[in-house]
Amino acid sequence: MDCCFGGMVYGITKAPGHDMNEIIVVEHLSKVFKVARHQRGFGGSIKNLLNTKSTEIKAVDQVSFMIGEGECVGYIGPNGAGKSTTIKMLTGLLVPSSGKIHVSGYVPWRERQKYVGNIGVVFGQRTTLWWDLPVIESFDLLQHIYKIPGDRYKANLDEFRALLDLDAFLNTPVRALSLGQRMRADLCAALLHSPKLLFLDEPTIGLDVVAKERIRQFIRSVNLERRTTILLTTHDLSDVEKLCDRTLIIDRGKILYDGSLDALQQRFGGKRILVVDFAELYPSVQVEGAEIKQSDGRRTMFCFERGNITASELIQRLSQRYRIQDLGVLEPEIEDTVRRIYEEQLLVSDSSSQG
Repeated sequence: MDCCFGGMVYGITKAPGHDMNEIIVVEHLSKVFKVARHQRGFGGSIKNLLNTKSTEIKAVDQVSFMIGEGECVGYIGPNGAGKSTTIKMLTGLLVPSSGKIHVSGYVPWRERQKYVGNIGVVFGQRTTLWWDLPVIESFDLLQHIYKIPGDRYKANLDEFRALLDLDAFLNTPVRALSLGQRMRADLCAALLHSPKLLFLDEPTIGLDVVAKERIRQFIRSVNLERRTTILLTTHDLSDVEKLCDRTLIIDRGKILYDGSLDALQQRFGGKRILVVDFAELYPSVQVEGAEIKQSDGRRTMFCFERGNITASELIQRLSQRYRIQDLGVLEPEIEDTVRRIYEEQLLVSDSSSQG
């Protein structure tokens, strides 16, 4: 499968899990919204009543991907890229304008009542719990809604109480919870009925470092031990780095990249940094294939293109000329790599429209 990136095409690396049973199959999925164009002023109001004009906006444009059973996939992109619209179609909240979706054998918007019993959903900015009820009563209500057998409900609740440390606020009304406590309760609620598929939309938004790590550990445990398939949307790329084997990048409604984070860095990571601590102070240190980014005493930072020379080749050249005490390789931040993809896509799109 190939991925169109502006006017160029990049081959997509087959991601881990595609040899498993595919739990999500999305083919040529599109969603178009009609947005009314309003004219201002009193005269404009009259014209709006008589002749309503609208503009079509493609929120999702011919998106195709497959997710295998047990995968944890990060779905990332800037605001307005199409992430939330895709998730709403996958969860059955929106009907596509065109294309196909099959999730665990269901067409989400056609068989919604049966379908939702097989998925869990957590929206970071909205709770699925009852605002004025104590947390435990919300859980009890969910047991009846999902018709969870008593033994399974008790086993799941006991496990999640321990993993998420829920006991301190089980009898507290949801409206009185901190954001971190509410997120832990929402995660428990989404998994009480043992769904095979979990959608997470910004699960760590607004949380402090400690709360984020607790949530990530729980998600990792559910994915690895229960083999729950997870689709994660987030603006915090640390979530993706620590949780996901595979990344989908979307922008302007189109998939730009589908593959591992390692492959993403290899393809789009740009320049790497080799930090060398020399055993003695040299008046000048030079090496073919790299340029000096910074030099301070015996420490020098060399900048080099990953496509032109490998780190091992560069180290070998340096060690033949100089005595080295210590060294390390710094990779570009994943945020910088993804930003480069967005910026290059924007430049290509702008130049195409001008042409």
